[in-house]
Amino acid sequence: MTTPVTIIGAGLGGLVLARVLHVHGIPATIYEAEASPGARAQGGMLDIHDYNGQLALEAAGLTDEFRAIVLEGRQAFRFVAPDGRLLYEKKDDGTGGRPEAQRGDLRQMLIDALPPGTVRWGHKVTSVDSRREVTFADGSTITAELLVGADGAWSKVRPLLSTATPTYAGQCFVETYLYEADTRHPATARAVGGGSMATPGERETIMAHRERGDTLHMYAVLDRPLDWFDEDDLAGPVAREFAGWAPELTALITEADHGPILRPIYTLPLGHRWEPVPRVTLIGDAAHLVPPNGEGANLAMLDGAELGRAIAAHPRDPDAAIAEYEPAMFPRTAEVPKDEELMASMFGDNPPAELVALLSDQNRPA
Repeated sequence: MTTPVTIIGAGLGGLVLARVLHVHGIPATIYEAEASPGARAQGGMLDIHDYNGQLALEAAGLTDEFRAIVLEGRQAFRFVAPDGRLLYEKKDDGTGGRPEAQRGDLRQMLIDALPPGTVRWGHKVTSVDSRREVTFADGSTITAELLVGADGAWSKVRPLLSTATPTYAGQCFVETYLYEADTRHPATARAVGGGSMATPGERETIMAHRERGDTLHMYAVLDRPLDWFDEDDLAGPVAREFAGWAPELTALITEADHGPILRPIYTLPLGHRWEPVPRVTLIGDAAHLVPPNGEGANLAMLDGAELGRAIAAHPRDPDAAIAEYEPAMFPRTAEVPKDEELMASMFGDNPPAELVALLSDQNRPA
């Protein structure tokens, strides 16, 4: 008899896992704390890479559906100096391997590809014990035959496998939105361009991208102690950290239509791994939480796809499936791309000299 799979968390990784299992005729149930798919905003744009995220969607049989939600032109990117000068620009000519889609659209696509009832909404997990008994906030319980933690940074499943807990990475993202930017904030819209933009500073960075229509979504990244930030008074102090920057850039903070919202960055130890535990494993941020580097969502989906395929190969032996999945997952999540690797991925062998000098200055020890 095929072992049913219990997945905690309806993020991208958990949904891909459930979909790949469904393709192979294996039953799965996802328990999700959120009350419904639209209970909260699902974040901004994601670039889905041809060497991991797209492979996961192919395994899920959803390549065409994914292409239908891609926002054309969003692979364009530009680097802008704090004074507003354009340092580098790359157009989206349609040949790039990282098409962009909105996270909410991608998540809904995956939900729609599952049988009705696969996701049990409004099931917040409060504890999981060594017998794989999962307790929910309403007092109900279930016992899993095969338990997968796809429940992110603060996973309730992880303690069954590891004593590691997330620690503050030393920086926060401060998130804002500008709506109807082309008409209401034209200078800022021009600065961001048609795709994404980054402006590096000494201990702060602005990153922005264009979502559907003329919505601009921005993250101000600040390297500060966590207690520096006051969630009740973010806009003024954050804006002061960008004093002297070009007004079309600071408008992303000072003229925001939504936000600012504080997003502290947490991380697990690099190379986090554990000894095998019968019938329990992790995917995505529950397994390998690192500061944002463009790979997190892609790796979570690849984890889900590869675990799904391993379970399909061993439908009656979950421990054999885990033994196939975990050793392949651990190495690819043990290293964060180095600055020079990131530069090479964006610019090839000839990065712009002025940008290299700027980034070198910002990374030089004080």
